[in-house]
Amino acid sequence: MSQAQSVHLSANRRRLIKDRLAKYGVTLGGVMVLVALLLIFFYLLYVILPLFKGAEITQDASWQQGAGRTLALGLDEQNSLGYRISDTGEVDFFAVKGAEAGKALKAFNLGGRVSAIAATLPVQQSYAVATGGNSVMVIKPSFNVSYGDKGRQTTPALAYPLGEDAIEVLPAGRTIKALGFEYRSDGAVILALGDTGRLWLTRLSAEENFLTGEKEWQQSRLELATDGRVLSALRVNPNLRQIYALAGSQLVVYDIRDPEHASLTQVLDLADAKNPVTALAFLSGANSILAGTRNGTISQWFEVVGSNGRHFAHIRDFKLGQPVMALAGEFNRKGFVAAGSQGKVALFHATSEVELADLTLPGAAGDMAYAPRANGLLVSDDKKMHFFKVDNQHPEVSFKALWQKVWYEGYQAPDYVWQSTSGSDDFEPKLSLAPLAFGTIKAAFYAMLFATPLALAGAIYTAYFMSGGMRRFIKPTVEIMEALPTVILGFLAGLWLAPLVEEHLPGIVALLIMLPLTMLLVAVLWQRLPKKLRHKVPEGWHALVLVPPLVLVGYGTMALSPVLEHWLFGGDTRLYLTNVLGMDFDQRNALVVGIAMGFAVIPTIFTIAEDAVFSVPKHLTQGSLALGATPWQTLTRVVLLTASPGIFSAVMMGLGRAVGETMIVLMATGNTPVMDWNIFEGMRTLSANIAVEMGESEVGSSHYRVLFLAAFVLFIFTFLFNTVAEFIRQRLRERYSSL
Repeated sequence: MSQAQSVHLSANRRRLIKDRLAKYGVTLGGVMVLVALLLIFFYLLYVILPLFKGAEITQDASWQQGAGRTLALGLDEQNSLGYRISDTGEVDFFAVKGAEAGKALKAFNLGGRVSAIAATLPVQQSYAVATGGNSVMVIKPSFNVSYGDKGRQTTPALAYPLGEDAIEVLPAGRTIKALGFEYRSDGAVILALGDTGRLWLTRLSAEENFLTGEKEWQQSRLELATDGRVLSALRVNPNLRQIYALAGSQLVVYDIRDPEHASLTQVLDLADAKNPVTALAFLSGANSILAGTRNGTISQWFEVVGSNGRHFAHIRDFKLGQPVMALAGEFNRKGFVAAGSQGKVALFHATSEVELADLTLPGAAGDMAYAPRANGLLVSDDKKMHFFKVDNQHPEVSFKALWQKVWYEGYQAPDYVWQSTSGSDDFEPKLSLAPLAFGTIKAAFYAMLFATPLALAGAIYTAYFMSGGMRRFIKPTVEIMEALPTVILGFLAGLWLAPLVEEHLPGIVALLIMLPLTMLLVAVLWQRLPKKLRHKVPEGWHALVLVPPLVLVGYGTMALSPVLEHWLFGGDTRLYLTNVLGMDFDQRNALVVGIAMGFAVIPTIFTIAEDAVFSVPKHLTQGSLALGATPWQTLTRVVLLTASPGIFSAVMMGLGRAVGETMIVLMATGNTPVMDWNIFEGMRTLSANIAVEMGESEVGSSHYRVLFLAAFVLFIFTFLFNTVAEFIRQRLRERYSSL
């Protein structure tokens, strides 16, 4: 007896130890899952937080500037050297960093006092300079880099892109009052305003000498009509097709594509007559014009397509708060700096529409220049030169740029656009997450629209009506669908299902109507059969009766698809949708995604919902039936109400699965980031976008961090849905554990 008790106590101790080990193991596993989720959460935050860090400007050096008034400034790529062009005709190179800041390095004399100067876009760093009379010379301050025993050496130099000879841009005896200039490898345009107020256009065309290989410049000159306007500033578009002349608060736009027949195309009222324009500049790429006014407003203008063709339109305004004295754009981004009459200097970005940072100088700012990498700023005031370090890594990102409509250069109206890269250096990044979030919701919606009715109906029938033998075969078969790799489903959807849907679209649509009608018709006919014949089918196996009719009707409907297309849609469904209904049709569209992703979601919803329905206590259903309720009444008023938390949990889990799906939407949607509920158009989802672009993004760039922000949004979205679903499942288990 004592020996048996000893064995029993020993077994109990072993069982207790195992129970405790299992408890601690499960607890540890749950804690580790939470830790992993928290690590993912905080790592995503660590990557994306720099996006929302504001710009910083810190003064690095300040020194007395040389004689004369500053006309132009520039910096080298390393922010080590700078240059200054003054009205005395000197091009001075100097150091800008550290203890040697302001130290003169080299100087070039242009041969006389500068009466007018015109700068190209900052990326060119070239100037047309007039030193009296009717001629100009084109100069390009440059920094020659060499590597030797002492490491990297930068040597200042002055180049002459169009040759060292002066170019006559006005008739003899006239004096240049204002200039406009741009050039490229095959040509150049110089605008010159004479002392009599007449405007002249000089065009230079480059021809390569067949023998020497050198460029020879051919020159032509013509006068442009000013219609009596008093001009003050001139600009040339780098495409050499348009020129601009400022007259008070108006900007006159000329089309010079045909130099012999240059025409005035538009007059822009940049401000009112009492508020003249005080500064004019281009954004990077010269697609946008910036106009600063006396009241401290900076307006942005660019061309849009209207009913009468392309024309300039007022896009947005920026506020400096004091009269604008100077504007300077970045080399390769849509940012610019503005300086006011009271010393305020502010950084702006056109796309994000925000003021990034500002500072105040002791005196009114003169000329300014960005560093090529936008990490430095050289500013002159009345007496001194100032060099500032600029930390402004992600200016194009703001809440508006990510989630609201933005009017991008060249677009007809504000819109939600995702276009992260381009082959152009002056590309304007379009980083709106709205079309990606919309695409995610659209893909999940159509997938759930396809999967939810089938999965829930199948789960209810399998758990409540189906025989045990058939259920033991059907349930594992549906659940094993979960193991199918989604890349295979995406591959089949993109290469097989999408062409099939396009070719048999009328048949696909007809299936949605014919299959339910077939089921109802078979049910009616089944009820009219003799009882003896019906009783030959075992209880719970009636679903097998539906299989042959559904297969035959499905095959027949697809076979008749060409006939339906010819009869209803004139032989071409795509043309009918486009021309008659005004609906675009893409081969890889939401319908294909809904079917393919719905097929992937069905097992998740089916399994959880079937378990919920099957777990309804038998005494509840038997009690309902014993009180005289029919099986259908018992299902709708007892079983479904009791299992409703589990069914809701199943739908939520399926939705979370659909939202986070990657490979199917990557391969079957066309990846077009459009915002349209049209079922025949594609979309781009957050997950697919990350998969497509992460490998091509530069580490640490705005594009790279915005992709992580998209991952963070997706993480929060799926985590929220899965958490709610799991919470409801746990409540369901607690509720029925005591029954």
